[in-house]
Amino acid sequence: MELGEVVRILRKNWLVMLLLTFLGFAAMAGYSLTRTPIYESSSTVFVSTQAGSTAAELQQGSSFTQARINTYVGLVTTPVILDPVIRELGLDTSAEKLRQDVTASSTLNSTLITVTVSNANAVQAATIANAIAESLATEVPKLEPEAGDGSSPVRLTQVRDAQPAASPSSPNVTLNLAIGILGGLGLGVAIAVLRTRLDNRVRKPSDAELITKAPGIGAIAFDTKARDRPLIVHADPLSPRAESFRALRTNLQFLDMGGRASFVITSSIPSEGKSTTTINLAIALADAGKRVALLDTDLRKPKVAEYLSIEGGAGLTDVLIGRAQVNEVMLPWGGRSLYVLPAGKIPPNPSELLGSKRMTALLETLERDFDVVLCDAPPLLPVTDAAILARATSGAVMVIAVGRTTRHQLSLATEALNTVGAKVAGFVLSMVPTRGPDSYYASYGYGYGYAYAEEPAKGSRTARTSAPRIAHPGSEPSASGASEFDELGLSSRRTTRKTSRDA
Repeated sequence: MELGEVVRILRKNWLVMLLLTFLGFAAMAGYSLTRTPIYESSSTVFVSTQAGSTAAELQQGSSFTQARINTYVGLVTTPVILDPVIRELGLDTSAEKLRQDVTASSTLNSTLITVTVSNANAVQAATIANAIAESLATEVPKLEPEAGDGSSPVRLTQVRDAQPAASPSSPNVTLNLAIGILGGLGLGVAIAVLRTRLDNRVRKPSDAELITKAPGIGAIAFDTKARDRPLIVHADPLSPRAESFRALRTNLQFLDMGGRASFVITSSIPSEGKSTTTINLAIALADAGKRVALLDTDLRKPKVAEYLSIEGGAGLTDVLIGRAQVNEVMLPWGGRSLYVLPAGKIPPNPSELLGSKRMTALLETLERDFDVVLCDAPPLLPVTDAAILARATSGAVMVIAVGRTTRHQLSLATEALNTVGAKVAGFVLSMVPTRGPDSYYASYGYGYGYAYAEEPAKGSRTARTSAPRIAHPGSEPSASGASEFDELGLSSRRTTRKTSRDA
């Protein structure tokens, strides 16, 4: 995992980590405040031998005491030592319970025994520790075998009296709070990493690139007002979101599609923004002087005519069944070199119509007469229309909603295209957050909100809105090269003025 990915995970889950850190702190604070303070006091006993005047005897006695020291340490918590203490101090307890508060220890190669007592009362802890030291010094000599003169070979002397502790040893509030903070933070980091690993949604370009094996050609920022202003390039050309469509337009023109320029714009699932992406891209291309044909090939839930506020009663369906010629139903829009072919009436067999020879012939004709042909197609997972249509075009452009489309869904959609031999030309991230760790809109430079509008120069092709020549599918080009063009051109000038007023 790269450092940038770690930072992104931490930024994305900082609230969870902060909450868990606070909960860990609060839990340990509550635990510490509800515990009874425990005080510890220690007394020290020195163990030595009674006899010995020569160096050899003294050495032998030292070796004896060191060999026996662990035995004396073990005796500290036995009833032999504790019962006299209980009787002397009048404690209301038993040796078995008292031993839980008593510990004894001795360092290596030392004849010192440290007796430590824990109690909720500091004075009581010191009193018990001193009493145990005295009891140990009294009882141990009785347990050792007597020397020749009837005396004990060992002597225990209390060398340090226990004193009441000034502060409790437990709970250690500082340590507990540190453990709570570190534990909560560690749990938060673990949950953040786990959430990231279990998150199966596409959130960054690398996720889509890994699945589609295609380049990212654009990122469209999330806009809360997108439903109110779907045609953002036309409604607010100076907005950052409109600029992102112009960036997409630029990247699309650099794709090497073997000289062809017809694209199917589709997605994995519904509501990923494919229709608005297609329409805004078409407008942006037309603003750049490109002759653009926009086809609504979604013959199940067409949206293009609704978004563009044009008549959609007749359109692609009528052309494919031979009821109308393309120049009769294809309409210019917005005073641009943009021509729109609505879907028309919804047929009972959309897949068959889109996969027909008439559709292939129509696309070939439009590719000759327009610079770019864009087809707004249905999502890939619910139906196969887009995959069938993509095979007849130069490639498919996948629209992927960030944080909504899962990797599994994108994999299935890509597989559907690969199965029919269609090429994935690239992908466009839609609904990209403009803030936060998943904000690739600003990071990747897709739109900077430039404060200018693209205005065509006077006398340019865009300003004149020159109409392309459109031949009937399957027919031979006109000898004069102008029959269908003239018919569409005359109607276009009348419709353009009307559409401009409506827009």
